Amino acid sequence: MRIARAVRWLPGLALLIGAPLVLGAYWCAERKVGHRVVQSMDDISVTRNLAYADGDRHSLDVYAPRESGAPRTVMVFFYGGGWDSGSKADFAWVGAALARHGYVAVVPDYRVYPQVLWPKFLEDCAAAVRWVRDHVASYGGDPSALVLMGHSAGAYNAISLAVDGRWLTGVGMDPRRDLRAAIGLSGPYDFLPLDRQRLKIIFGPEHQWPDTQPINHVDGKSPPLLLLTGDRDEYVDPPENDRLAAKVSEKGGAATVIHYPLLNHGATLDAVAAPPNRTAPIMDDITRFIAALGAETPR
Repeated sequence: MRIARAVRWLPGLALLIGAPLVLGAYWCAERKVGHRVVQSMDDISVTRNLAYADGDRHSLDVYAPRESGAPRTVMVFFYGGGWDSGSKADFAWVGAALARHGYVAVVPDYRVYPQVLWPKFLEDCAAAVRWVRDHVASYGGDPSALVLMGHSAGAYNAISLAVDGRWLTGVGMDPRRDLRAAIGLSGPYDFLPLDRQRLKIIFGPEHQWPDTQPINHVDGKSPPLLLLTGDRDEYVDPPENDRLAAKVSEKGGAATVIHYPLLNHGATLDAVAAPPNRTAPIMDDITRFIAALGAETPR
């Protein structure tokens, strides 16, 4: 995967300067520091280890506000880990943070290398989304307001399901009909040629690589995309977001890119649970994006 070597941003986007730098983790790794230490969850409802399919790593956790009311927008969050690591338990803090913002959040596990190769982890993610659509109403969620969200490799998974209809079609869904939106944080979407041996194994023979890239499946018919990236990303080249958005726009679809000049790869995810600040107003940007789609979450 290419390494970002320059700080770049889209013309016209606001630059967020003058606030303290928010430091992130190394790529897709979990850190038990600061707000990433999961605190008491007495203020939210948590249901763990719900099976969405048979077999290992096929379960999910649901985080929901305790307050009753109208059905809430559902955020299905896919964690990163380079497609070879990660656990939903390590990202409980993300589910909790999203629930505290008024969403019903779902965090699935999915199989990773060496247990599986591409596209099996995408098929797992699709199966999890199908379970969510069928069952989330029991947890206060609105099955007609599904939003996919992911960080790093998880952003690849979320955006792949949104722009490449094969995976949701395989479980009887249609991204254009069944998804309200998809949100990617620090995601890789156009990262050929592969430059790491493990990635070459995960994504299979070289003739298959173009088929693995989300940008090559854009047809303009996907749900709206929100692509969030830190310009100090040390693992994923920020312009990948711009190229994907340009391709979506060229095909007649809707994609929004927001660059955060002071954030690195892990900091975009850290900001989901961090107190709001001018450097990383990521949850404010997500909330505005979803509200503009007519899916404003009741608070």
